[in-house]
Amino acid sequence: MILAYHLYTGPDGDSHVTRGYIPDAALVKAESILFKETPAHSSFDWHDAPNTQYVITLSGTLEFTTRNGETFTLEPGNILVAMDTTGTGHKWRLIDDQPWRRAYIVFPPGEDPKFETENHR
Repeated sequence: MILAYHLYTGPDGDSHVTRGYIPDAALVKAESILFKETPAHSSFDWHDAPNTQYVITLSGTLEFTTRNGETFTLEPGNILVAMDTTGTGHKWRLIDDQPWRRAYIVFPPGEDPKFETENHR
């Protein structure tokens, strides 16, 4: 199982996060993949996810924050299941000296990302 964070828009219109995992051998249809690199010490202010997608961190350690104060840290090998495509959004900042290298894997509409919460183990 791979550690994952599900970032979603709740009924209150705010982004929220749940810690969990992606089960081994989970098969998910993908629409596209994009690789991106952002320099060390960067940050990105309030925004929504542009698509429902996995964001797989290859290098860099980030702190994410939602508008209601929820925070979590992404490290290399972690997966962000970004589904907060509407609402108040989230922001992030790099907290180590590495660039953020990542892969965005965009899901087709309606695809189940196979995210499971920690209490399902």
